[in-house]
Amino acid sequence: MDCPTEEALLRKTLTPMSGVLALDFDLMARTLRVAHDLADTTPLLDAVARVGMQAEVLQPGTPVPAMDTGPSVPVALRWRIAAAGLLAVSSEAIAYISGNETSLPVALLALGAVALAGLPTLRKGWIALRSLALNIHLLMSLAVLGALALGQWPEAAMVIWLFAVAEMLEALSLDRARNAIRSLVALAPAQAMVLQADGQWAEQAVAQLDIGARLRVRPGEAVALDGRVVAGASSVNEASITGESLPVPKAVGDAVLAGTVNEQGLLEVEVTATQQNSLLARIAQSVQQAQGQRAPSQRFVDRFAAIYTPVVVVFALLLAVVPPLLLGQPFAEWVYRSLVMLVIACPCALVISTPVTVVSGLAAAARRGMLIKGGLYLEQGRQIKTLALDKTGTLTEGKPRLTDLLRLSDVDVLHLAASLDALSSHPVAAAIVGAQNERAPQRALAAGIDFEALPGRGVRGRIDGELLQLGNHRLLEELGLCTPAIEQQLHGLEAQGKTVMILSREQQVLGLLAVADTLRPHSREAIVALHALGIKTVMLSGDNQRTVDAVAAQLGLDDARGQLLPDDKLQAIAGFSAQGVVAMVGDGVNDAPALARADIGIAMGAAGSATALETADVALMQDDLRKLPEFIALSRRTAAVLRQNLVLALGLKAVVFVLSLLGMATLWMAVFADAGASVLVVLNGLRLLRQGRT
Repeated sequence: MDCPTEEALLRKTLTPMSGVLALDFDLMARTLRVAHDLADTTPLLDAVARVGMQAEVLQPGTPVPAMDTGPSVPVALRWRIAAAGLLAVSSEAIAYISGNETSLPVALLALGAVALAGLPTLRKGWIALRSLALNIHLLMSLAVLGALALGQWPEAAMVIWLFAVAEMLEALSLDRARNAIRSLVALAPAQAMVLQADGQWAEQAVAQLDIGARLRVRPGEAVALDGRVVAGASSVNEASITGESLPVPKAVGDAVLAGTVNEQGLLEVEVTATQQNSLLARIAQSVQQAQGQRAPSQRFVDRFAAIYTPVVVVFALLLAVVPPLLLGQPFAEWVYRSLVMLVIACPCALVISTPVTVVSGLAAAARRGMLIKGGLYLEQGRQIKTLALDKTGTLTEGKPRLTDLLRLSDVDVLHLAASLDALSSHPVAAAIVGAQNERAPQRALAAGIDFEALPGRGVRGRIDGELLQLGNHRLLEELGLCTPAIEQQLHGLEAQGKTVMILSREQQVLGLLAVADTLRPHSREAIVALHALGIKTVMLSGDNQRTVDAVAAQLGLDDARGQLLPDDKLQAIAGFSAQGVVAMVGDGVNDAPALARADIGIAMGAAGSATALETADVALMQDDLRKLPEFIALSRRTAAVLRQNLVLALGLKAVVFVLSLLGMATLWMAVFADAGASVLVVLNGLRLLRQGRT
């Protein structure tokens, strides 16, 4: 099942069957998902066999990208096509030298070429005729048989041979696109050195290993499964997963990913995910599912093709009948022109160009550490007008440290603040807790009750019977505790780009804690690249406006909005949407409403977050903002290739169409306009794979 021709034939055969509820085709993976209430799959397999194909039932849970489907073009078929080419060229040469296209030698050589290269096409044409399916095999069969009936022996031989060659090249090219996905899974080895119960190391199949198994990864070897280093230190090349070109240092406690390569020291790794659940397998599965979804351009092409083919076929029939009957023109000449029309009536080149281009773009993105969840987002990326970014953990490292502590009472401000923040997962809370642990590692934090998170503002809870609040400037204003003296202190700290948290109880401010975060190394570079692409950049943060303005000034952002609650961010995204396509960049967990409201939700550092990997429309495997302009540039290149393919496929057909009307086109030209165009658009789409090499 290589092209829409087979899909249409199967759909026509299976849809009317009793018990079949729905069909979901994936041409790139050569899979068909059938929703049915049949007792078994035998009727389905028999129906597939009736249209000349053979199906294999996949067991539940079988990872499609890892399927071994074998080569599309067997070696024996290649030899037959080569021999057919020799016979077809010989037939043409003898006809040209002798000036007689109907001599016995010419006819025998031509029939030999048709038998060697054309029987599969003629057989498929007969199946299509039986099924009343108007596809390329039926149209090509009619063209070849028509040429033979008109005495065009050499041309019939050359046409069927050229078509067979074009189909072979198309199948081989499509294999390359499929292998781009399967190569993701192949990055991880099938065998690994595993610690046995007797303390010895032995090779074992990776598919049999469970969580907790202990692996030994020698220098130069690929890590077999996701895990955590339990012994040794080394540097690991993670380019195949995250797109990071520099090796990443690994020591005890660090996570390693399946498919990455150990470069130096010996590592012992404890498995944390089975083969089916490794990040590598989930990436391959996501790419597989994404490329199976129809992109907007593909849906348009499908609708266009449904109209185009019948219209051209009807026109071809009229061309064969009307001029001879009404105008007294030679019957054979207009039948020949009609045959040319029939060949260019098939929309294969149009229909196959889009999925090949989209899957090439998705595979290229995956190689660069960008997981795009569907052709919709790959195509929509080029239309982004506004890119909204969270601050903490996105533009900054997300690992702030406590820089200032101002006590306004006699209580231990840091200890109480850390006790409250111990139940929070926010990076600022982690900084406060970390500072307390560094100052007094032996002192236990106070036990709090009635803990409550205040989204976008802070936290509160009871410690030793007292209700305490720890929050930002906004919370202080809501509590009515923001005096001129405290306001002045806040302004001074916030003007330095620091985040200030205020600890209070009832009507008293106990102290101020200032936390500072560092910008990511490539944030400024990424913003400059985004501006060069014409993208408006906006920061949306729950932090105070002065801190937000300070960070925005360092980065050169177009707009920066602080003191935003989750609902405020949602409203901001809705406002930007009125100006065009908007994307939101976050961690895939926080800011969920804004990420969901944006046209494209982009998660940072998804290699370390299963939730981000599942929820985002686009997942960046590492915390590198330079991937954002890469994503947009790839989307634009993909759109350009899609346009080139449509112009190429339609342009060639249009030229041959006009030449046919003028009596200047041959069947050779028609074959090139159809099958040749299919090969050209597939090869053009595969150019995107080169964008994925690091």
